Amino acid sequence: MPAAYDTYDYPSYWKGREYEHGCDILAIKSFLQKIPEINTVVEAGSGFGRLVPSFSFRAKKIILTDPSTKLLKLAREGLKSEKFNFLKIKIKNLPNKIKGKSVDLIICVRVLHHLEDIEEAFIVFNKILKDKGYLILEFPNKCHFKARVSKYLRGDFTFASDIFPKDLRSKINKKEKTIPFYNYHPDYIAKKLTSNGFEILERRSVSNIRSPLLKRFFPVSLFLSIESYLQKPFASFNFGPSIFLLARKGN
Repeated sequence: MPAAYDTYDYPSYWKGREYEHGCDILAIKSFLQKIPEINTVVEAGSGFGRLVPSFSFRAKKIILTDPSTKLLKLAREGLKSEKFNFLKIKIKNLPNKIKGKSVDLIICVRVLHHLEDIEEAFIVFNKILKDKGYLILEFPNKCHFKARVSKYLRGDFTFASDIFPKDLRSKINKKEKTIPFYNYHPDYIAKKLTSNGFEILERRSVSNIRSPLLKRFFPVSLFLSIESYLQKPFASFNFGPSIFLLARKGN
């Protein structure tokens, strides 16, 4: 049975989203500066390798994993170095292919929203990470600023305190079955990470000034310059639609 993204043109999705892509890169690079040494990196849900240039220079061995045959093929075509390994696999099966406590860093970006069981994923990450290993995790923020304003204007004043995930059941292709698409409250993710042996070191609010209208009049470089100053302080009140976390596994 093909993976959902085998029937979807995911590379084309990123055309016209240079700002959002650049914001992801900013967050990842800022976190990498906090990690002293990296030998082995696993990117869980790597897709076609969009994020690889942001971290490949720091690692000796990189394992790219994804359930999509199509996307991994694209990644292989663009990444020829011997340091890269490719695994067509779901996150829950990673311990079957990757030795326990062998990974220095796991990167999981724009993946969590499609998982039915995030706690299962955190258990897997804990298994394959070394003690004191790092996790860079992204998730869509359920209570971002625009969502809160919209809810408040409708008289829903308890929205921000509802920590349970919201399943949008978005379709990536109308001809295919509906796949999960969850938005998460940052407190919910923090609770799940902590209960599975992770300490959150830093949080970043990402894509803070995303606006299709403004993109028409101002260059992406200007937005990214502003974004670089906003990510850390805006995280304190969960402003942006995307949240990045840097977490570390305990002993």
